[in-house]
Amino acid sequence: MREGIFQILENTPLARGVFRMTLSGDTSAITAPGQFVNIQIEGFYLRRPISVCDWTDGMLTLIYKTVGEGTQAMAAMSVGTHVDVLSGLGNGFGLENCGQMPLLVGGGVGTPPLYALARFLRKMGREVCVVLGFANVEDVFYLKEFSALGAQVLCATQDGTFGTPGTVIDALRMHKPIFDYSYACGPMPMLRALYNYTDVPGQFSFEERMGCGFGACMGCTCHTITGSKRICKDGPVLLREEILWRT
Repeated sequence: MREGIFQILENTPLARGVFRMTLSGDTSAITAPGQFVNIQIEGFYLRRPISVCDWTDGMLTLIYKTVGEGTQAMAAMSVGTHVDVLSGLGNGFGLENCGQMPLLVGGGVGTPPLYALARFLRKMGREVCVVLGFANVEDVFYLKEFSALGAQVLCATQDGTFGTPGTVIDALRMHKPIFDYSYACGPMPMLRALYNYTDVPGQFSFEERMGCGFGACMGCTCHTITGSKRICKDGPVLLREEILWRT
């Protein structure tokens, strides 16, 4: 974890209520796709955790959705603004056992951390299939960016206005992509549905409300086969095999 001052270079809308923020600063603490940062917003006591969409040396890309006053304040930030950022938080996705044909499944704003993951996997020569789910066509984003990496991209919308009607599971059932490992990030119902759909090993990134973002407050714990784990510190990525679902 590292605290630093970043400067906003871009803060533009991508879809309904979804923004992309590009910042310059010290990104050396970010070491794996799936990690997140915690941004200090003027006038708010708690920082806002935002997953890392992508990064290079000195450049950071975040994609976030305006769901409350904090993220609405983020959307109003202008280019050139300096922000205090805690970076390199969370464990991120592991690439060691990714298989030859990994499946990446994202739901809504669970999509962004999969982009850097797809970039890493394609650089390793893997055949990547990305399945993304949104509420409707107005919420869809980053399909072209994933395709530009050379990934196969499938999309589902719940109201059927774009791609496969229904959920990511409906898209999987319709197109039946072949995969030998899975990565996923999105809302709990989506993760649980994917867990029930396939027994292929994989890694799931969980979305939880966080207080501190580095494991001190114990406010984002979840149950696993080895006991309680903090999503911000021990996660947000957990192995599929260790997850205990609440009935």
